[in-house]
Amino acid sequence: MNIKKHVPILQWLPNYKKSWLKGDLYAGLTVGVILIPQGIAYAIIAGLPPIYGLYTALIPQIVYAFLGTSRQLAVGPAAMDSLIVASGIGLLAAMGTEHFIVLAILLAFMVGFFQFLFGIFHLGFLVNFLSRPVISGFTSGSAIIIALNQLGNLLGVGLDRSNQVQTIVIEIWNEVEHIHWLSFLLGILTIATILILKNFNKKIPASLIVVILSILSVYFFGFESKGVAVLGEIPRGLPSFSIPSFDRGLMEELSGLALTLGLIGFMEAISIGKSIEVKHNNYRIRPNKELIALGFGNMIGSFFQTFPATAGFARTAVNDQSGAKTPLASLFAAAIIALSLLFLTPTFYFLPEAVLAGIIIAAAYSLLDFSMPKNLLSFNIRDLIILNSTLIITLFVGIKEGILAGIIISLVMLIYKSTKPHIAVLGQVPGTHFYRNVKRFNDLIIDKELLIIRFDAQLHFANTTYFKDKLKKFENEKGSSLKMIIIDGESLNALDSSAIYALEEIHNDLTSQSIEMTFSGLKGPVRDAMAKSKLMKKIRYDHCFMSIQEAVDCFRKNCFDLPKNYSFQEYTKQSNR
Repeated sequence: MNIKKHVPILQWLPNYKKSWLKGDLYAGLTVGVILIPQGIAYAIIAGLPPIYGLYTALIPQIVYAFLGTSRQLAVGPAAMDSLIVASGIGLLAAMGTEHFIVLAILLAFMVGFFQFLFGIFHLGFLVNFLSRPVISGFTSGSAIIIALNQLGNLLGVGLDRSNQVQTIVIEIWNEVEHIHWLSFLLGILTIATILILKNFNKKIPASLIVVILSILSVYFFGFESKGVAVLGEIPRGLPSFSIPSFDRGLMEELSGLALTLGLIGFMEAISIGKSIEVKHNNYRIRPNKELIALGFGNMIGSFFQTFPATAGFARTAVNDQSGAKTPLASLFAAAIIALSLLFLTPTFYFLPEAVLAGIIIAAAYSLLDFSMPKNLLSFNIRDLIILNSTLIITLFVGIKEGILAGIIISLVMLIYKSTKPHIAVLGQVPGTHFYRNVKRFNDLIIDKELLIIRFDAQLHFANTTYFKDKLKKFENEKGSSLKMIIIDGESLNALDSSAIYALEEIHNDLTSQSIEMTFSGLKGPVRDAMAKSKLMKKIRYDHCFMSIQEAVDCFRKNCFDLPKNYSFQEYTKQSNR
């Protein structure tokens, strides 16, 4: 057994260059500094005490450094996943309670277990069911809900969490008169500072800067005594080892949520990893190994009290821009988190909740996708409908319902599209052997005795009726002058039984009208299917041509008076003479 093949760190570590150390060290320190406020903020989004965010920023990225195939991916808590944790477990337990924490830790193990299984059985392709419009709509909807749920802390008022926009808006309206203006000012300044600094230079740890400044402000100016809510005490120390509560009933309740999070977490990681990979030519991301790495990270992390983790785009981008060459940067980042847990957690006591809310809202704003809807409006209305449907259902019904609806709508659209694929009538480009769509090109040569059809899809049970109906329509338009139909088979890769029976029906109908039925460009598997089903005995090999032009030439030379036992190869040789 080749261990190096299965443990990526054994592939890059022996070839490590000293010149890489500076970049890895700087990138690791930068990402570690970013992860401190992120970890605290995302734990709050997930409905957990802040310390669990730091645990989640520590353990999974250590595991990923050993098993991950990306050299720059930064693993830890993520805003969207944290929201899904809150919304899913919030139906089973009150947020922040001991039972809620137990469920979140168990969920991390189950998410990791599903991801591990996906990787072992090479099921990474399942993420393909999350199309770009679905991801865009779901991400934007989640970002809006994340931001709205933080308005309570931003405004200094008490609001219950909700995954439905209308509920949050009503609650905010009812609490407007109780706004704590100093908290609101701190939150607005936080958002403005982060956005300005990020716009100036993405490498600047803007979140950490506002955290430090706000802690100092609260401490020296006594903002806590003026009604500004602060984070309070955070336990000091590294996470202890404890076995998750493997209760069968709880696991059954969490299974659907774990499966959803497993796919979403992988989708985030692989899309972020691929976007960074194109900038480097010394490694390739292996999707199924990524699943195993993320899975182990979440499973092992659950034994150290983490909630589900995945990659984060912002910190991965910073990691890459800061010069990270290998996953050693992640180990340096983990060291910063560990030092913070050991020595710095008491300093977060004075961190205002409004500032944390501002950090979360700024992060949520970066998740909003404005470009895709604008682009889709100009070239793909169907995908725009999918995006907007996913967005609306996510906002007004729920998080899980939004992504599930997006997947279902995408599949329905795909099925509908497959039942009515594009079909074109072709004409000859003057002076060439090329044939093009008569609706797209002018001055094509169209023979009234010929009907040349190009079916731009696979022919299968879902679209045979549509194919027959369209063919009949074109046939009727030609009228009594029609002598031969040529079906361009270039796009056909296989035929199912419904397609075979449909072609047989078409052949019988055309034969009864003394109209020849021919094919061009058929692939081997298609000819094999026609031969095994005995359909080729009716159509005959001499009615199958290498190109449309050969079929047209044969028609004009009246070359169908050949022996019925001619093979396709023999006819091809004769037609090429």
